[in-house]
Amino acid sequence: MVLKIHGHAIAPLVRLVAEVCREKDVPYELVNVEVYKGEHKTPAFKEFQPFGQVPYIDDDGFILYESRAICRYIAKKYASQGTPNLVPHDPKAEAIFEQAVSIETSNFYPFVLGITTEKIIKKHRGLEPNEARLSELVNNLKAKLDVYEVILGKQAYLAGGSVTLADLFHLPYGTIVFEDLGPNVARWWKEIASRPSWLAVRAGA
Repeated sequence: MVLKIHGHAIAPLVRLVAEVCREKDVPYELVNVEVYKGEHKTPAFKEFQPFGQVPYIDDDGFILYESRAICRYIAKKYASQGTPNLVPHDPKAEAIFEQAVSIETSNFYPFVLGITTEKIIKKHRGLEPNEARLSELVNNLKAKLDVYEVILGKQAYLAGGSVTLADLFHLPYGTIVFEDLGPNVARWWKEIASRPSWLAVRAGA
C-alpha cells in the first residue's frame, strides 16, 4: 500500500514530507485536504491529527503526524534506498545532526514562520501585516543567518560534509523568505534548493 500524505499541495510542511519521500525514492499519494475551507479543523480530520494541522501520513495503517517526526521515520525506514544518511547512524555523527536540527528548530523556524504569517497568511485572511513585528522578525533572522554564515564557512552542510534532514528542513520556508544571503549561506542554499527532489515538489507536490 502506497504511503499517503494528507495535506494541501502548497502547504510548506506537506512539501517537506513529499521532498523527503522523493529523496528516499518512496512512492506516495497526496490526499488533498481543503485547508482554505477548514477541512483540517473538522472532527474527521482531527481524529488522525488532533491539533488540526497538515500533514499527517498513513503508511499502511500506521498514522503519524508532525512533519519532522514523519521525515525521520521515512529516512530511517527506507535507510537503504535513495539519498543515504539523511539521519546519520554513527553516534557522534547523529549527535551533530541533532545539534543541526536544533539550530533549525530554534534559530530559523520561529522567525520564518512569523515572517510568513505577517507577509502571506495575514494577506489571505484579509488582514494587514504588523510592520513593526515584521521588521523585528527580519532583523532577528538576519542575525541568526550571520551565525549560519560562520558555520557554513567551515563545512558544506549544517551537520558536516553531507546533506541531512537538518538542511532539508529549511527548504519550505527558506524558499519563501530568503534574500540577500551571505556567500556561504548562499552557496549552501543554492545546493539544497536545486536538488531534483525539491524542484519536483515545487513543480507539483
